Amino acid sequence: MFNIIKSLFAPAATKTTAGKLAEKFGLELKGNPDTVIRGVAPIADAKPGQLAFYSTEQNSSAFKILPIEVLENTKATVILVQPEQVKHAPKSATLLITDTPRGNIVKILGEIYKEKPRFGISYYAAIERGVFFRNKKTVYVGQYATIEKGAVIEPDVKIYPGAFIGRNVTIGRGTIVQTGAHIENATIGEECVINANAVIGKDGFGYTRQNGHNVFIPHVGRVVLGNRVSIGANTCVDRGAMADTIIGDGTKIDNLCQIAHGVIIGKECFLASGVGLAGGTIIGDRALLGGHVGIANGVKIGNDAEIGANSGVFRNVPDGERHMGYPAGPGTEFMRHYAWLRKHVKNG
Repeated sequence: MFNIIKSLFAPAATKTTAGKLAEKFGLELKGNPDTVIRGVAPIADAKPGQLAFYSTEQNSSAFKILPIEVLENTKATVILVQPEQVKHAPKSATLLITDTPRGNIVKILGEIYKEKPRFGISYYAAIERGVFFRNKKTVYVGQYATIEKGAVIEPDVKIYPGAFIGRNVTIGRGTIVQTGAHIENATIGEECVINANAVIGKDGFGYTRQNGHNVFIPHVGRVVLGNRVSIGANTCVDRGAMADTIIGDGTKIDNLCQIAHGVIIGKECFLASGVGLAGGTIIGDRALLGGHVGIANGVKIGNDAEIGANSGVFRNVPDGERHMGYPAGPGTEFMRHYAWLRKHVKNG
């Protein structure tokens, strides 16, 4: 009974075949192309009818290579595997062969578990006159969502219940705005994901002291998101005071982050949960910021730089360097300091 109830709430998989996946994603197929796939599972837990993958790729230290016995003993009906591992796969399995199983499993998950298309505008949505829909038939707007006049909604946009789109906001083609998200003073690119309760385009924490009082500085800038940007749940991205806050194409920002006014983030960056960027921070392309990293006003982080979790950054980080600690410094320097401290604490 528990398994039946659990299945009712599990993500619904779209039934497909190994042959269709091989054709769609350019994979070599070994076995029966008509083998039916009813879901995806980790290779150690997979059951008949499911697809799993096995890979020895080591794209980062976060990826763990499983023992080869896991591949040899899997119950998966279809396995995504590298050419050199084919000999270890069960003889009864249908194989999809590729040099990059990790990259292809992402595509396959998106294909098998893709959400059913949503279209139409709820009767209970509040849409002011003066909202411009580029192609209204392709748009979804859920109940109690609000869109103010002057907003521009491009084709294939999905706006979920309770979201708020303010005046003169532009939402790019294929972007998803989840429940409770609040967007003002912003231009959002194509195929972005704005997750639940994210706040984009509100005023930043900009004040000046005058005659002993804190006086708010009016903000007139915007937030500009590139294409394929993801903003996590409960993350805040402040509008610029005068210059825009800008986030480049492909950058992914986790939940509970704070992006202050006038910040510039490059392309294809990763910001883990709890990151806080003070006003005027500049982040280069492909930078990686671990969880709960804090960066001070005006600091520049170079291209391909990495900042370790819980670090406090008060000075610029050159291209390609890895810094950590509080205050943050080069990773090797931090580890030497830590080793020295441990040694002398023990001896003391």
